[in-house]
Amino acid sequence: MGREAMSKKLGQIIARAWSDADFKARLLANPAETLQAAGVEVPAGVKVKAVENTNEQFYLVIPQKPDDLSEEQLSNVAGGYNPGDLCDPCQFGSHGPQGGGYPPARP
Repeated sequence: MGREAMSKKLGQIIARAWSDADFKARLLANPAETLQAAGVEVPAGVKVKAVENTNEQFYLVIPQKPDDLSEEQLSNVAGGYNPGDLCDPCQFGSHGPQGGGYPPARP
């Protein structure tokens, strides 16, 4: 599955987790099995960990550096990273369906 197709599929999974509490519970408890059941191939030997951001806990995931990222592109990103540029999996942008951005604003 290509990067674009994977991003779209992960966006669908995130949206489903937001709308289906049972699916989200399965995803958090057994992410690899749940992803495979949802059509995402998880290679043998790859460990998958699913976590959820809350108002009290924010996870910053640092993706693996792409092999095709040039030093110039890396330099440009380092000067002003926009999370929306790399958040293709999120169908609602980096703000979630309720808005508010990340980390979530405190009530």
